[in-house]
Amino acid sequence: MNIKNNALYILILITTLFFSCKSSKTVTANGELNANASAKNIIKNIDKNASSFKTLSGRLKIESIQESKSQSYTVSLRMEKDKVIWLSKLGIVRAIITPNRVAFYNKLDGTYFDGDFSYLSNLLGTDLDFNKVQNMIIGEPIFKVNTKEYEASVFNKSYLLQPKQQQDLFELFLLINPSHFKMDSQQIAQPKEARVLEINYDNYQEVDKEILPENIKIIAVENDEQLLINLELKNLSLDETLRFPFTIPSGYKAIELK
Repeated sequence: MNIKNNALYILILITTLFFSCKSSKTVTANGELNANASAKNIIKNIDKNASSFKTLSGRLKIESIQESKSQSYTVSLRMEKDKVIWLSKLGIVRAIITPNRVAFYNKLDGTYFDGDFSYLSNLLGTDLDFNKVQNMIIGEPIFKVNTKEYEASVFNKSYLLQPKQQQDLFELFLLINPSHFKMDSQQIAQPKEARVLEINYDNYQEVDKEILPENIKIIAVENDEQLLINLELKNLSLDETLRFPFTIPSGYKAIELK
């Protein structure tokens, strides 16, 4: 795996999450839109329906497509909410993400990366931190929304929240599902940089009374280059006792991602 592939793999790992097995069912969107709904009421419902699990585990199928080349992976995921995301591909590639750290190692070529979110922020063209990544995966707003700065409207079958005053260099659009007030889509655009990050939530599932994404499509575009990542989250389990083993083996070579 060369540095370019390592970069792609970190992006894939950073946008993933879930392992183990309990019954789940696909959630059918049947909420009714209220054209007069206020930003205050929509945000109140987003907060009310926020995930409250302590730990989460499952399996995640990942398909990445770039320059007409496709790669497919299945990884195991363990998560302690607000604290750690742990991923493993058959124990060969293992990654850990915390509020202060992004690290992984690869047994196939004896390399490792140990850093922070700065590289991933540059790769996606927007500032990332642990909470943004976590919320992106569990279908919640990656930016904190408040009633003073956001306005609401209806777009197709979703509520649309956007800043009352979009920034010149940065535009944000949040589409909210009226059934459970999780995200239908999150879109971040930097027009002057020709960058767009779009996260679409095609389906949701109910697990132990929690509503969680089932299929996510992530599109990262810069100029004429596009990276597409399809995620399928399955066999989810909540609030089990989990371990997060991660030790970079001695003798491995550090890589610098550019």
